[in-house]
Amino acid sequence: MSRDGIRPDLRHFPLLGEAGRAMLDRLCNHPAAPIFRNRSGNRLIAEDLPLVQAHATEVLSARLGWDSSDGLPDWLQDFVREAYQRVPGYRARGVLPELSWDSFADIPTISRADLSRDITRFVPDDLPLDRLIEYSTSATTGHPLKLPSHPRVSAGYLAFHRRALAQFGIELQAGRGEVSVVLAGFQRRCFTYVSVNPLLDEAGLVKLNLHPADWHDPDDRARYLDALAPELITGDPLSLSALAQLPFQHSPRALLSTSMALGDGLRRQLEARFACPVLDIYSMNEIGPIAVFVPRLGGHLLLQNHLYVETLLPDGSPAAPGERGEITLSGGFNFCLPLLRYRTGDWAERVMTDAGPLLRDFAGRPPVRFKTLDGQWLNNVDVTHCLAAFAMPQYTLHQHADLRLRLRTATLELAPALVDALRGLFGARAQITIEPLHSEGKVIQYTSDLLV
Repeated sequence: MSRDGIRPDLRHFPLLGEAGRAMLDRLCNHPAAPIFRNRSGNRLIAEDLPLVQAHATEVLSARLGWDSSDGLPDWLQDFVREAYQRVPGYRARGVLPELSWDSFADIPTISRADLSRDITRFVPDDLPLDRLIEYSTSATTGHPLKLPSHPRVSAGYLAFHRRALAQFGIELQAGRGEVSVVLAGFQRRCFTYVSVNPLLDEAGLVKLNLHPADWHDPDDRARYLDALAPELITGDPLSLSALAQLPFQHSPRALLSTSMALGDGLRRQLEARFACPVLDIYSMNEIGPIAVFVPRLGGHLLLQNHLYVETLLPDGSPAAPGERGEITLSGGFNFCLPLLRYRTGDWAERVMTDAGPLLRDFAGRPPVRFKTLDGQWLNNVDVTHCLAAFAMPQYTLHQHADLRLRLRTATLELAPALVDALRGLFGARAQITIEPLHSEGKVIQYTSDLLV
């Protein structure tokens, strides 16, 4: 069932019908199909479907936020109590006091390093293991992870993407005989596969690699995408930039950018190229889709109705209104990994709005301060705003101890304009070098040799 590469394993599709078989055959055997390197599948069984559908109904109708007198969501007390009863890493802390704002703030935080040391301590000890899924992830922190999940958790992503799309007036329509989504990567080595979604009447799903090495002919990439005509295309800023260079004619209903920060300049360029909204979704493998950037609100709007967000300073105290802090999460929909006060390493200001909790001035990794030639200190958010108009998929900026700046980017043709923009911020005589950036994953965007 594959023109080349690895064939799908039909055991990964317990509910597969004739329409699903036809879709898998079409995805694998199209004359322009890529070389698929891996196998995956929805793994959903009949008992899962009503549970996933009930979850989607709850997510799409939920009002997000927390209105209780102590500032905590109503569901959080039960979540914390269960975590202390069922999860070894939390249970080892002893008896949980009656939950209030003050006592919740006393609960120790955890980080990716804690999960990396022993992930089993954060998995409920009564969790059935027969359908457990393991995901391997890596990151710029140097703490690779193997994360537990479940077919219902994977299927649950769709509800949050639907909630995000609703902010842009888009309701998904793809069904039988159509391709719902193409997940596009651009790496030398990439996990690629075909699948179908029984929740969408066996609509198709493809994870493909836009790198030419995974295709018989580089021109097949555009032919294949036009033949599939997916309703959605997802990727990161690097893969979506590569996508924009391909001469295919199909316009999806939306693009979803995840994994890395998406700049305003690149978002506008992609919107012009594909004539559709481009959604910047803040998502983590540990907890799934967290928030979507909504331009009219000026920040990332929370998506999960059972996710509590704090912003904390380095000493663990809460960030004040108008102050950026480290995004710290409790809750989530992955019942295989209940997270309690999980420090993400990402920073933002938390704002409560009528639409729900909002993360404003979001940035990955802790804030970095830069110094101008006249001795003024700048926050890295100022640099982000300065460079926002440029369509760069990714860049890094480093300041040396002598105030020299080194900007690395894959879009070297923008170098003169980038130098001008940075000199407008740092000073007309600022010494700035522009170097090529070669990366297939996340990078630490801002660094400095200055002690502040």
